[in-house]
Amino acid sequence: MRDGVPRQPDGGPDGGPDGGPIGGQDGGPEAEQGREPTTLDPLDSLDPRDTGLVIVVLAPHDPMTRGQLRRMAELARDHGHRLRWEEARGGPGAPLRTVAGLAGPLRRARRVVIGDPFSRYVQLLLPLTRARELVVVDDGTATMEFVSQLARGERLVRWHRRGSRGARDLAFAPVSASTRRRLTPNTRRSVTVFTAMPVEAPPGVDVVRNDFAWTRAAFGPPRLTRGTDLVGTSLVETGVVDPERYLAAVAGLARAYGATRYFAHRRESAEKLHRIGAGLGLEVVRPELPLELIARRGPIGRTVLSFPSTVVHTLPLALAGTGVTVAVCDIDPVWLTERASPRAEGFLSEVTDTASDVRRLPAMPLSAPSAVNTGHTPRATHPCG
Repeated sequence: MRDGVPRQPDGGPDGGPDGGPIGGQDGGPEAEQGREPTTLDPLDSLDPRDTGLVIVVLAPHDPMTRGQLRRMAELARDHGHRLRWEEARGGPGAPLRTVAGLAGPLRRARRVVIGDPFSRYVQLLLPLTRARELVVVDDGTATMEFVSQLARGERLVRWHRRGSRGARDLAFAPVSASTRRRLTPNTRRSVTVFTAMPVEAPPGVDVVRNDFAWTRAAFGPPRLTRGTDLVGTSLVETGVVDPERYLAAVAGLARAYGATRYFAHRRESAEKLHRIGAGLGLEVVRPELPLELIARRGPIGRTVLSFPSTVVHTLPLALAGTGVTVAVCDIDPVWLTERASPRAEGFLSEVTDTASDVRRLPAMPLSAPSAVNTGHTPRATHPCG
């Protein structure tokens, strides 16, 4: 590590200049799965620039997300923050060990910052704190739903989930209700939301806008290529969008706008990415840092295409002044699966409608190309408008 940022692997026939091959090199997702986790203890090797901030990582199972978190952990540590890596999902007794180990620090903390209020692990831990300041830091689209649910006094549930999961949800309902009360400000506790997303604060909640000033100052400006890059989403993996229609849309966008690289979302499946790379001829890049940092470091296309997602809000801020155009392709309602939440269509439209400094792509007819080799050809539809 130099200056807290890992060197990106060199591009090759199977990988991109910024993200490396899908198969993974040293430190990649496959190496991640077979390696014992590194313990990042907040009391070891304290940096003389110690900021007094302890960052706790509740490590997920997904190898790509773990890889990005490790690299971000090194970046944070290099800036003087203390890190604590918790294998909260590491077995039957892991949750109890995590809660027991964090109970003391949480009770003593004056300010607690959380990154995902929908996380059940966060909801288990939050009642332990007596902090007078709670801060939610999240630039994801879920922040929009979180603020809306908090304002309406509803239970906290991710927008793409359809209904209840049964007994488990019922058993967890008291914890979720306690979390919602904790995240409601009162005379003893303030609540702040720090985000780049367009949200309207509920009464008493302060909203501080993240304009990505630190990101712009720390990275770049990037070198721009003459090509077009396409940013992927995990809407197929969450059961919202039909996979064949998604592949057809990717193929249509690549053909119409000359996209050559596909920046994968960290939760996209290897099978889908293989079809995009081998079947559609796109160079699949799996970034080892969040896309906003990758884009600032470059190289990045002069045009970046995306479906409704976080990046249509964050990339225009991170790339302000670089000359990069961010364009968004709407999700046609016919792409949605039968399992999609009833809120999905409206929520995805809201993500696009509230994005500023992005270009809406014009409507165009689309059908699945033979290169996808899906054996299924959706009826003609309009992917972008």
